[in-house]
Amino acid sequence: MKAVILAGGIGSRISEETMLRPKPMIEIGGKPILWHIMKIYSAHGIHDFIVCLGFKGYMIKEYFANYRLHVSDVTIDIVQNKTEVHESNAEPWRITLVDTGEDTMTGGRLKRVKKYLGNEDFCLTYGDGVGDVNIAQLLRFHRTRGTLVTLSAMQPPGRFGALSLERDRVASFQEKPLGSGGWINGGFFVVSPKALDYIEGDGTVWEREPLERLAAEGEVSAYRHEGFWQPMDTLRDKNHLEQLWSSEKAPWKIW
Repeated sequence: MKAVILAGGIGSRISEETMLRPKPMIEIGGKPILWHIMKIYSAHGIHDFIVCLGFKGYMIKEYFANYRLHVSDVTIDIVQNKTEVHESNAEPWRITLVDTGEDTMTGGRLKRVKKYLGNEDFCLTYGDGVGDVNIAQLLRFHRTRGTLVTLSAMQPPGRFGALSLERDRVASFQEKPLGSGGWINGGFFVVSPKALDYIEGDGTVWEREPLERLAAEGEVSAYRHEGFWQPMDTLRDKNHLEQLWSSEKAPWKIW
């Protein structure tokens, strides 16, 4: 099975970082968040990736083109112009990097990679969010529902800590509980190639017309994920993920 990762957006809300690199290349623990997402899928046996590039996409191409140098011991013979790779810790990944345009919307990016997908259902997610999603369980859920699309429904984390009050006294503190109880689209989709017929072109937003039409036709299932999930929309989010990783309490590290 293949996993498609949307990695072409500008990331304007975290411009402190994206002035220098594309959002999926922002590092958590010295590795791009894109790498963390791929490790989540790889832990469940999915090693074939299609990455939809856009803003500064060449940096993602260069990173993976030189990936073995990043993770291996090497001897470089400058005189002979030879590089010998010694012990390699590279992952067993096959990565197709596709330039889908800087201004293309999410649906358009997905439509542009259709020729690389084949006829089987595929995974799809955003290049800026991590979670301890059980991908194997998600796939089983999708197959039992028989819809064209399954999305992972999440309850977003609260921004502030909460107080439990009993009259005018504080009974307990809660550190950033889940949000208001509403469920949102957290990515980690499973999609049938037939769903791409609902996308018109580059200007189509996947989360708008295609998903709305599919939902109206009863073709979207929701897999409720009640575990950890965190998008990296702001510098605050990035610092939170970095803190979890450095304290060795990163819930998404399932490998």
